[in-house]
Amino acid sequence: MKIICVDNFDRDTHDDKLVCESIDKYYGEVVVNSLNDKLSGEHSDSYFKLVEDDYKLYKYEW
Repeated sequence: MKIICVDNFDRDTHDDKLVCESIDKYYGEVVVNSLNDKLSGEHSDSYFKLVEDDYKLYKYEW
């Protein structure tokens, strides 16, 4: 599993960022919940998600 940071407002112009990879589901959920509690919110640009290892990060193309 991977932990990624995505745009909280789903804007196309913001790339996904890799935070952590090779983490199991249990600990991944613990870390994601902690990151969202401390670093995210309704006015924050960042939202953290746990995704599968084969997830391709979104990259904005100019």
